[in-house]
Amino acid sequence: MPIAINGTGTITGISAGGLPDGCITPAELSGAQTGSAPIYGVRAWVNFDGTRNEADSGASTDGANVKIRGSGNVTSVLKNGAGDYTISFTTAMANINYAVFGSCENTTAFNVLKTFQNAAGTIVAPTTSAVRIVTGNSTTNQDPTYVSVGIIQ
Repeated sequence: MPIAINGTGTITGISAGGLPDGCITPAELSGAQTGSAPIYGVRAWVNFDGTRNEADSGASTDGANVKIRGSGNVTSVLKNGAGDYTISFTTAMANINYAVFGSCENTTAFNVLKTFQNAAGTIVAPTTSAVRIVTGNSTTNQDPTYVSVGIIQ
């Protein structure tokens, strides 16, 4: 039964402890979906500040973790160098064939996010436990104030 709200504000179609027909169930999120289009959930995500250290007590430094504002299935974000970060997963991915997407910005310049690279532009293959990203503009790696990254598998 679909959820309905009548003219008096009465809501029908909701049962205690369950979802109405047509909603996504936990089983569907675990691979038991129906229909022709599969459901792909975000397996990890993070929003971090590349300019601040983990304790938010000063500027970020190479070889130390940066400030995470919010995350899911991410243990830490390590700053390898200017604009070069390794995102470590709390629970490993099933394999290395996942998709990485994200965005970044800085108050002083337009920034781009490159995946599977290090600061020198060399390809760094993803692992099941971490992924490497680089941020900056077209010529210089930079530490953005706002970085958001998601992983789908």
